[in-house]
Amino acid sequence: MKKNGVLLILLLVSFEIFSQNENLQSKFDSIIIEADLLYRYEKSVWNSTDLLMTDKSLMNNYGGYVVSHSGNNVFVTYVDKTQKESIARVTFTSNDLNRPLTSNLESSSLTLLEKELLDIKNRILNQLPESKYNVTIPQGYSPNFVLIKNENEFKLYILMGTNESGVIPFGNDYLFRTDASGTITEWKKFHSRMIPAYSKGPNGEKVVSAIHSHLKTTPYITATDICTFRLYGEFCGMEEFMVLCTATKKYYKYNMKTNTIKVTEP
Repeated sequence: MKKNGVLLILLLVSFEIFSQNENLQSKFDSIIIEADLLYRYEKSVWNSTDLLMTDKSLMNNYGGYVVSHSGNNVFVTYVDKTQKESIARVTFTSNDLNRPLTSNLESSSLTLLEKELLDIKNRILNQLPESKYNVTIPQGYSPNFVLIKNENEFKLYILMGTNESGVIPFGNDYLFRTDASGTITEWKKFHSRMIPAYSKGPNGEKVVSAIHSHLKTTPYITATDICTFRLYGEFCGMEEFMVLCTATKKYYKYNMKTNTIKVTEP
């Protein structure tokens, strides 16, 4: 009877550990899915903007952009200064985000989806100056606004960008959720400040991995962490970074080659 009791306890403990690991892996999977979409959007904008900048007339008439996706494709639409027409449409496939699948640099009317995304994006941006959101843009950095349409809501991410070489601009990132009309219903700031990672140490030594910590309100690696790292990490010669989450008291490591998150030791 005593042996059976010990066996039962061991089975219960094993089941609890298995459930915790399974739940954690499910969380990691959802973070990766969101990070992949953010990266696809931002990388497509990066590379299509490079294309746009080769045409001075288009740049002089530039009035913003919107991004959408369907299946494996990402669509970037650039609009004129009046925001009434498209001045360029560029399509990428997830299999190659460096070279456009198609590009059309002729003016044309906006589609219903493009009009909706542009209207919602402007509505959200007009709400951001409200003091309760306390959106700040540190000197030397520029904001990138990533709007994603879901079934009954929109999400607007703000990520920081930089032109400084050898820097990964972690931090000062936000997520705003809205209803179907673009009114903000909830929001979150993932990091309290900028925590840039540098590819070289104080004595010029090469840095191969970055690490930063999260407040208790951000208990996991975030999709914004991963997207930012994927955009800038390759230029800094880094393949992985770690986050210490004080809420869970765990270190999480992201590896760019495998596109995975793992619990690890420092």
